[in-house]
Order: sequence, then structure tokens, then C-alpha cells
Amino acid sequence: MRLPTLLQLLLSPFSLLYGIGVILRDFLYQTGLLKGVTFNLPIISVGNLSVGGSGKTPHVEYLIRLLKDYLEIATLSRGYKRETKGFLIASSSHNATQIGDEPLQYKRKYPDVLVTVSESRTFAIPEILNHQPNTQVVLLDDAFQHRAIIPGLNILLTEYSYPFTRDYLLPAGRLREWRSAYHRADIIVVTKCPANLDREEQVLFFREINPLSHQQLYFSYFTYNYPYYIFNPNYAIHLQPDMDVLLICAIARTSYLLQYLQEQVQSVVLLEFEDHHYFTKNDIASFKATFERMEGKKKADYYH
Repeated sequence: MRLPTLLQLLLSPFSLLYGIGVILRDFLYQTGLLKGVTFNLPIISVGNLSVGGSGKTPHVEYLIRLLKDYLEIATLSRGYKRETKGFLIASSSHNATQIGDEPLQYKRKYPDVLVTVSESRTFAIPEILNHQPNTQVVLLDDAFQHRAIIPGLNILLTEYSYPFTRDYLLPAGRLREWRSAYHRADIIVVTKCPANLDREEQVLFFREINPLSHQQLYFSYFTYNYPYYIFNPNYAIHLQPDMDVLLICAIARTSYLLQYLQEQVQSVVLLEFEDHHYFTKNDIASFKATFERMEGKKKADYYH
């Protein structure tokens, strides 16, 4: 959600101070006082300029599906909000507090893929190669700002409804870097687009983003499978027009998912939490009470 204009103006001096810090950091890399490391294997970085909401996880999963049958791949994430430290190799027996919710999702969906977490990516890649010497490509999750490694392919995501070209630096906006940082990207993907995005609108986005000669611009959209019972993934719930749905979200932006659901069912009650929220027993009790208070003869709870 965008901040009100007045609040943005009040926060703009803090954004300027933040931006000066970003400029100083960039200067250190541009002058060679800080140097990025390269490795003798392909490294693909997937990231964005804003704070969450651009769809990094689905796009990393897309790359996993695209490559895993042909190459020996590994994923490397920071493991956001995990309570552990250091380099860890994920297993399906781990939980989100140990490795982070997104790496856990990767491992459970793609058990044959090496999934790793570490605060230091430069330290982690040699560890990956030590554990899996035949690794042929490493996917860096949320690493566009991680200048310590120079990837072979830098993929920048920006959301259709909140493109970086219309955003501002933190805290007045959601940008982690100045807009001009998009120059470092090799590929720019406009995510969460309407499925029927027409050619004219694509051209308008092309003009707005103004990719450099070496950059490719793509557009992507999400398709949702049937929701399923969390303890019985083989049992799908078929959404129907007369359903009333309780949607519980802990993702950065819910508008894309909410719009999809509203087109499928009669009504949606949304309970929205911060991104990566860890649910408690009190939360679960509150969900149950909210669900029971909902009107409608055909109710469904859909967790995301």
C-alpha cells in the first residue's frame, strides 16, 4: 500500500539520508574499494529494488522447474527470519524457524534440489561446491542488493501495479536503492501482470522502464492451482461461485491474490499479516472464531 502524499513529504528527508548511504556504498564498488567476487560456475541472481511483493519466490521456483531436469542446481537464500546462524543445508525435516519459510517451501516442493541458507553468500558458495561438487548453477534468492557476488545473470523483478519507476526510496517509498540501480540488471521482469496484458500496454511499460541495449524486458503473470487441505495435499478444494472464503495472508502484497479470489467466489474476508509472519496458537484461535462468525452456508478457509 502506498503512503499518503503528505506522509511521503514528511519522510522524504529521511529518504534522502538513506539515499546518500546507498550512493556511498555504490561509490565504493565503482572505485574498487569494495570488490565483488566471481565464481567459476553460472550464478543467477533473482531480486528486486523494492521491499517485498514482486514475486521472487514463484520466479525462483520457475527457474528450478526450468533447469532441474538438465542441470545440477542449488539455491542459496539468506533464510529471512530464521533463528539459526551460519551455513545450513535444508532438509524436509527442518522448520521455518531453522531455515526460513521460503527455503523450506523450495525443499518440500523440490526435495531432490540442494537448498541452502547463509548470511554470507560469498562463504556459502564454496560450501555448496564442497557438499555438491558437481553443482552446475546456483540460484541466488533476493540478491540484487548483494554486491559482494557478481552474478553471471542478474534478473530484476518489478511489480505491474507498483513498478520501481513510480516508487521512492525508503522510508517514503519501498525502494531499497535509487531507481537507476536497474542498470545492473540483465533481465527485467514485470510481474503479477493481468493474464490478458495487451501489446499496447507492454509498449507503454517498455517506454517507462526504458531498458538499456543489453537488457531484455519480459512480462509474467501467476496462475493459481486449486487450494488444498494443509494436512492432506492430495485433497483439492474446488472454488465455486457460491462460496464464502476466509483468506489468511502473510505475504507482502495481497491485492493480486485477493482479486483472483474475488473473481472465483461469492465473498472474501481477508485477515492480513506482515510478510513472513509466524502464526501463534492465539492467531489460530482467532481465525477459527472469525470463520465461525462469517455468514454464508458454504464457507471455505484458504491459507496463503
